[in-house]
Amino acid sequence: MSKWQTLQTRSFLESTARQRAQGLVDEGSFTELVGPTERFISPHLPELGEAVEFDDGVVTGIGLLGKHPAIVISQEGRFIGGAVGEVGGAKMVGALKLAQSIYEKLQAENPAEVQARRPIVLISFETGGVRLHEANAGLLAHAEVMDQIQNLRHKVPVVSVVGSKIGCFGGMGFVAAATDVIVMSEFSRIGLTGPEVIEQEMGRAEFDASDRALVFRTTGGKHKYIMGDCNYLVPDSIAAFRQQAIAIAALPMDAIENLRRIGSRSAIERQMQLVAMAAEVSPTDAKDMWKAIGNENPQQLIDANYTDFMAQAKRLTPAA
Repeated sequence: MSKWQTLQTRSFLESTARQRAQGLVDEGSFTELVGPTERFISPHLPELGEAVEFDDGVVTGIGLLGKHPAIVISQEGRFIGGAVGEVGGAKMVGALKLAQSIYEKLQAENPAEVQARRPIVLISFETGGVRLHEANAGLLAHAEVMDQIQNLRHKVPVVSVVGSKIGCFGGMGFVAAATDVIVMSEFSRIGLTGPEVIEQEMGRAEFDASDRALVFRTTGGKHKYIMGDCNYLVPDSIAAFRQQAIAIAALPMDAIENLRRIGSRSAIERQMQLVAMAAEVSPTDAKDMWKAIGNENPQQLIDANYTDFMAQAKRLTPAA
């Protein structure tokens, strides 16, 4: 069994950023861009006496998904919690610009092949948001990434891949919401403010961050899937995320657009309907919303394994 084949069997949750990046694309096709040998480090961390990483906690590269060039951005939660700083943010923006240049070249030279060979962007999020050590640069990076995602709209699918331990929080939660498609596992989480921060600011009576069951049924993959905040829920393996990426790459852009959760009148109308539903239900727990959507036994879904959950769960669809 090759190293790449071994990667396919690995838990996405337990894998490093580089393993995820290499395993999401075809065997032997991954080329890292601005890797550790380039030694682009944060200019701010040494001034604060902090350790650096030569990739600044973000792995970027290009590979293939069949005929589709796949630009991969993968964050490493083991370095400062995956927080975004100047260099890591610039690498993300550069990778998105590369996707745009590949698309524009294909469109100009061989427009008949755009559907079959159109690039796809995969962003493997693992972050708590902005790196406080370089907050202004981190905030600017968030804005630049979102701006570039908007530039790619209707041209190149941008897919959020969320299956890591830390999940996707802070400003990067906004960034994930701005992408075309979100793929999660039941062990991943997406949110704006992390549980610990909510507890710190509002008190444990408002949100008990030590209650892992509460955290996951509020921000976790199962909840996001039921509420329509993620498009696909997959098992916890690199192979499962890869297979879903292959299926997304084959979709026409009209179908990709319909998977978006924001950015259109119909998406706004769906969100307003959800707000009205929540006002009527007045939920005290995520399970109240699950039941209102049609899941008569929410606790059973919480305890269910992936296969049983997918067979039983009723959900709000993010597609039009």
